[in-house]
Amino acid sequence: MAARGLIIVHTGNGKGKTTAALGLAVRAWGDGLRVLILQFIKGSWKYGELETLRILGEMNGRMEVRRGGRGFSQRDTEDKAEHRKAAQEAWREALEEITASRWDLIVLDEINYAVKFGLVEIEQVMELLDKKPSELHLVLTGRDARPELIERADLVTEMRLIKHPYQEGIKAQKGIEF
Repeated sequence: MAARGLIIVHTGNGKGKTTAALGLAVRAWGDGLRVLILQFIKGSWKYGELETLRILGEMNGRMEVRRGGRGFSQRDTEDKAEHRKAAQEAWREALEEITASRWDLIVLDEINYAVKFGLVEIEQVMELLDKKPSELHLVLTGRDARPELIERADLVTEMRLIKHPYQEGIKAQKGIEF
Protein backbone atom coordinates (compact mmCIF):
# COMPACT_ATOMS: atom_id res chain seq x y z
CA MET A 1 0.00 0.00 0.00
CA ALA A 2 1.13 3.52 -0.76
CA ALA A 3 2.48 5.72 1.98
CA ARG A 4 0.14 8.46 0.77
CA GLY A 5 -2.92 7.96 -1.37
CA LEU A 6 -3.38 10.48 -4.14
CA ILE A 7 -6.39 12.45 -5.32
CA ILE A 8 -6.29 12.24 -9.11
CA VAL A 9 -8.56 14.17 -11.49
CA HIS A 10 -9.03 13.42 -15.21
CA THR A 11 -10.99 16.25 -16.83
CA GLY A 12 -11.28 18.27 -20.04
CA ASN A 13 -13.27 18.16 -23.26
CA GLY A 14 -11.11 15.55 -24.97
CA LYS A 15 -11.65 11.82 -25.23
CA GLY A 16 -9.93 9.45 -22.82
CA LYS A 17 -10.75 10.44 -19.23
CA THR A 18 -12.46 7.20 -18.29
CA THR A 19 -10.09 5.17 -20.45
CA ALA A 20 -7.08 6.65 -18.63
CA ALA A 21 -8.67 5.97 -15.24
CA LEU A 22 -9.44 2.38 -16.20
CA GLY A 23 -5.88 1.93 -17.47
CA LEU A 24 -4.65 3.15 -14.08
CA ALA A 25 -7.05 0.69 -12.42
CA VAL A 26 -5.66 -2.19 -14.48
CA ARG A 27 -2.10 -1.16 -13.59
CA ALA A 28 -3.02 -1.05 -9.89
CA TRP A 29 -4.72 -4.46 -10.12
CA GLY A 30 -1.61 -5.87 -11.80
CA ASP A 31 0.48 -4.60 -8.90
CA GLY A 32 -1.75 -6.34 -6.36
CA LEU A 33 -3.98 -3.45 -5.33
CA ARG A 34 -7.70 -3.83 -4.64
CA VAL A 35 -9.67 -1.68 -7.09
CA LEU A 36 -13.27 -0.45 -7.12
CA ILE A 37 -14.79 1.51 -10.00
CA LEU A 38 -18.05 3.32 -9.31
CA GLN A 39 -19.75 4.78 -12.36
CA PHE A 40 -22.10 7.69 -11.81
CA ILE A 41 -23.56 8.43 -15.24
CA LYS A 42 -23.04 5.68 -17.78
CA GLY A 43 -25.95 3.58 -16.51
CA SER A 44 -26.61 0.56 -18.70
CA TRP A 45 -24.15 1.41 -21.49
CA LYS A 46 -22.16 -1.58 -22.66
CA TYR A 47 -18.55 -1.18 -23.66
CA GLY A 48 -15.46 -3.34 -24.02
CA GLU A 49 -13.61 -2.40 -20.86
CA LEU A 50 -16.37 -3.80 -18.67
CA GLU A 51 -15.81 -7.33 -19.95
CA THR A 52 -12.08 -7.10 -19.29
CA LEU A 53 -12.60 -5.70 -15.80
CA ARG A 54 -15.21 -8.38 -15.02
CA ILE A 55 -12.75 -11.11 -15.96
CA LEU A 56 -9.99 -9.54 -13.87
CA GLY A 57 -12.34 -9.35 -10.91
CA GLU A 58 -13.32 -12.99 -11.29
CA MET A 59 -9.66 -14.00 -11.32
CA ASN A 60 -8.99 -12.96 -7.73
CA GLY A 61 -11.71 -10.65 -6.47
CA ARG A 62 -9.51 -7.55 -6.36
CA MET A 63 -11.37 -5.68 -9.14
CA GLU A 64 -14.99 -4.63 -9.08
CA VAL A 65 -17.13 -2.33 -11.23
CA ARG A 66 -20.45 -1.01 -9.98
CA ARG A 67 -22.66 0.96 -12.29
CA GLY A 68 -24.95 3.64 -10.96
CA GLY A 69 -26.80 6.42 -12.64
CA ARG A 70 -29.37 6.32 -15.40
CA GLY A 71 -27.25 7.33 -18.38
CA PHE A 72 -26.42 10.80 -19.61
CA SER A 73 -28.84 13.47 -18.49
CA GLN A 74 -29.64 16.99 -19.57
CA ARG A 75 -30.16 19.52 -16.83
CA ASP A 76 -33.77 20.35 -17.67
CA THR A 77 -35.16 16.90 -18.47
CA GLU A 78 -38.40 15.80 -16.90
CA ASP A 79 -36.72 12.89 -15.18
CA LYS A 80 -34.00 14.88 -13.40
CA ALA A 81 -35.38 13.71 -10.05
CA GLU A 82 -34.82 10.09 -11.09
CA HIS A 83 -31.27 10.88 -12.25
CA ARG A 84 -30.58 12.68 -8.96
CA LYS A 85 -31.97 9.77 -6.94
CA ALA A 86 -29.77 7.28 -8.81
CA ALA A 87 -26.70 9.52 -8.42
CA GLN A 88 -27.36 9.96 -4.69
CA GLU A 89 -27.62 6.18 -4.27
CA ALA A 90 -24.27 5.83 -6.04
CA TRP A 91 -22.93 8.62 -3.83
CA ARG A 92 -23.97 6.83 -0.63
CA GLU A 93 -22.26 3.69 -1.91
CA ALA A 94 -19.11 5.70 -2.70
CA LEU A 95 -19.07 7.24 0.77
CA GLU A 96 -19.48 3.84 2.41
CA GLU A 97 -16.76 2.20 0.33
CA ILE A 98 -14.28 5.07 0.63
CA THR A 99 -14.53 5.15 4.41
CA ALA A 100 -14.56 1.33 4.81
CA SER A 101 -10.86 0.84 3.92
CA ARG A 102 -11.61 -2.21 1.72
CA TRP A 103 -9.94 -0.80 -1.39
CA ASP A 104 -6.57 0.62 -2.37
CA LEU A 105 -7.85 2.56 -5.40
CA ILE A 106 -11.34 3.83 -6.08
CA VAL A 107 -12.42 5.44 -9.35
CA LEU A 108 -15.46 7.74 -9.24
CA ASP A 109 -16.17 7.69 -12.96
CA GLU A 110 -18.08 10.70 -14.35
CA ILE A 111 -18.48 12.26 -10.89
CA ASN A 112 -17.65 15.67 -12.38
CA TYR A 113 -20.68 15.37 -14.69
CA ALA A 114 -22.83 14.42 -11.72
CA VAL A 115 -21.69 17.63 -10.01
CA LYS A 116 -22.13 19.72 -13.17
CA PHE A 117 -25.72 18.52 -13.63
CA GLY A 118 -26.59 19.10 -9.95
CA LEU A 119 -27.03 15.39 -9.19
CA VAL A 120 -24.29 15.50 -6.53
CA GLU A 121 -23.19 18.69 -4.78
CA ILE A 122 -19.57 19.83 -4.90
CA GLU A 123 -19.73 20.26 -1.12
CA GLN A 124 -20.41 16.53 -0.81
CA VAL A 125 -17.34 15.78 -2.89
CA MET A 126 -15.13 18.12 -0.87
CA GLU A 127 -16.38 16.65 2.43
CA LEU A 128 -15.66 13.18 1.09
CA LEU A 129 -12.07 14.17 0.34
CA ASP A 130 -11.74 15.13 4.02
CA LYS A 131 -12.91 11.62 5.00
CA LYS A 132 -10.71 9.73 2.53
CA PRO A 133 -8.26 7.43 4.31
CA SER A 134 -4.74 8.76 3.83
CA GLU A 135 -3.53 5.62 2.03
CA LEU A 136 -6.45 5.43 -0.47
CA HIS A 137 -5.90 6.54 -4.07
CA LEU A 138 -9.02 8.26 -5.42
CA VAL A 139 -9.61 9.04 -9.11
CA LEU A 140 -12.38 11.44 -10.19
CA THR A 141 -13.28 11.72 -13.89
CA GLY A 142 -15.47 13.84 -16.13
CA ARG A 143 -15.50 17.19 -17.88
CA ASP A 144 -15.70 20.50 -16.08
CA ALA A 145 -14.00 19.60 -12.81
CA ARG A 146 -14.72 22.37 -10.34
CA PRO A 147 -11.84 24.70 -9.41
CA GLU A 148 -11.94 23.70 -5.74
CA LEU A 149 -11.52 20.04 -6.71
CA ILE A 150 -8.63 20.88 -9.02
CA GLU A 151 -6.99 22.88 -6.22
CA ARG A 152 -7.40 20.01 -3.75
CA ALA A 153 -6.15 17.25 -6.09
CA ASP A 154 -2.57 15.97 -6.13
CA LEU A 155 -2.61 15.19 -9.87
CA VAL A 156 -4.82 16.77 -12.52
CA THR A 157 -4.77 15.81 -16.17
CA GLU A 158 -6.80 17.75 -18.71
CA MET A 159 -7.71 15.90 -21.89
CA ARG A 160 -7.90 18.53 -24.63
CA LEU A 161 -9.78 17.91 -27.85
CA ILE A 162 -7.66 18.63 -30.90
CA LYS A 163 -9.49 16.55 -33.48
CA HIS A 164 -12.19 13.88 -33.28
CA PRO A 165 -13.60 11.59 -36.01
CA TYR A 166 -17.14 12.65 -35.04
CA GLN A 167 -16.30 16.10 -36.48
CA GLU A 168 -15.93 14.37 -39.85
CA GLY A 169 -19.21 12.47 -39.50
CA ILE A 170 -17.62 9.21 -38.36
CA LYS A 171 -19.86 7.55 -35.79
CA ALA A 172 -18.55 6.07 -32.52
CA GLN A 173 -17.01 2.66 -33.11
CA LYS A 174 -17.11 -0.42 -30.91
CA GLY A 175 -13.68 -1.10 -29.43
CA ILE A 176 -12.59 2.52 -29.86
CA GLU A 177 -15.16 4.83 -28.25
CA PHE A 178 -17.08 2.17 -26.33
